[in-house]
Amino acid sequence: QVRLVESGGGLVQPGGSLRLSCVASGFTFSRYAMSWYRQAPGKERELVAGIPITGNRINYNDAVKGRFTISKDNAKSTVYLQMNNLKPEDTAVYYCNAWYDDSDDYWGQGTQVTVSR
Repeated sequence: QVRLVESGGGLVQPGGSLRLSCVASGFTFSRYAMSWYRQAPGKERELVAGIPITGNRINYNDAVKGRFTISKDNAKSTVYLQMNNLKPEDTAVYYCNAWYDDSDDYWGQGTQVTVSR
């Protein structure tokens, strides 16, 4: 059974930092592209950052470049999202995604990130 369990969300003031974690199980973690997406109220889900299957070129949403860093630990089957200098517009539910092909595409339950004074 495939599981993706996110944690690390919460309430933080503008300029603060959070580190999200996503622990994966039920599939061969190292063979999948791992990504973080987010969805704000009333908006479509968007890619935040992704590590492709080859792991050679990490993709970032322009809105988070220079502030967010995605990384993964294959030994722990965990992908992280370090978020620095958070802004109110980063407020959203953040989802972990594991993708191998269109029939092997999995999502976590999401973790809420709220940036506010």
